[in-house]
Amino acid sequence: MNMRFNRELFSPQELKRMYGVSEAAAQRKAQNDSEIKAVIDGTSSKFLLVVGPCSADREDAVLDYISRLRPLQDKVADKIVIVPRIYTNKPRTTGAGYKGMLHQPDPIADPDLFKGLVSIRRLHLHALEQTGFSCADEMLYPENHQFLSDLLSYVAVGARSVENQQHRLVASGLDIPVGMKNPTGGDLSVMMNSVSAAQHGHSFVYRNWDVESSGNPYAHTILRGYVDSHGTSHPNYHYEDLRRLADLYAAGDYKNPAVIVDCNHSNSGKRYFEQGRIAKEVLHSARHSDEIARLVKGLMIESYIEDGSQKAGENRYGCSITDPCLGWEKTERLILDLADLL
Repeated sequence: MNMRFNRELFSPQELKRMYGVSEAAAQRKAQNDSEIKAVIDGTSSKFLLVVGPCSADREDAVLDYISRLRPLQDKVADKIVIVPRIYTNKPRTTGAGYKGMLHQPDPIADPDLFKGLVSIRRLHLHALEQTGFSCADEMLYPENHQFLSDLLSYVAVGARSVENQQHRLVASGLDIPVGMKNPTGGDLSVMMNSVSAAQHGHSFVYRNWDVESSGNPYAHTILRGYVDSHGTSHPNYHYEDLRRLADLYAAGDYKNPAVIVDCNHSNSGKRYFEQGRIAKEVLHSARHSDEIARLVKGLMIESYIEDGSQKAGENRYGCSITDPCLGWEKTERLILDLADLL
């Protein structure tokens, strides 16, 4: 075996004992869970906004950003449910580059998974305790979900992971909404199959246990655009794309048909400043079709304190070190505009 075993890490149960959740915080998370589920299953007419940095690179800036969302959430609470993004592990297409706080709690230092596990749990815990938000994270490594399972209210399965069997099986055992992105190549059947698999129960091996899941009725789709064989980005958020997705849902046996539209990635061609226009076009499409209005439950927006992005080590506070993000002032204006349009 061509691997070096550096040190044994603690179990999820040990980390949860080290950084436990208070009863008040647990109750707040349960309230958040219920509100988000109600949007997905249609019992609430509110709109989800999964919004925040492309990657969580440092605790101080991320908590600063999320604390700004709190009064904004209070302003739009009658129409919008905000779920902050705290994405602590990042997929890399070639394997190179910053892999997130889990790997590198200090983005310019060597990887340290021991400190990384502590850092990501502390960040999510502090967000819940200080702002009342239980946040979203990407389930890049299904076996690691247990380290954060009592803190998250939303999970995304990324475009590179959505066809993976273990991601689908673990998603089927979660009791929070899980969004399945279309793959980078754009094949919607892969995404729909992933939702179907997650909505059904399974028996499988998970962290050395023989487990049985009952299915997750809150598994749903996320449209994020796609890249063709020539490397060109193509959007899939337009009216015709949403109609096609509605038809795919209607042709199958799915619980709670729902889609979240990712306004960045290939939908914007990574032109982060287009996210506001895209968000408003999605709402425009919903106004022209009751079927689309019932299907579209929310948006994903990549946003941070400062516009754009930087290289790791430049140390510009609140500026993304992965994909470019919309700055705070533009984000605040966009969320208020969306509330007016809904």
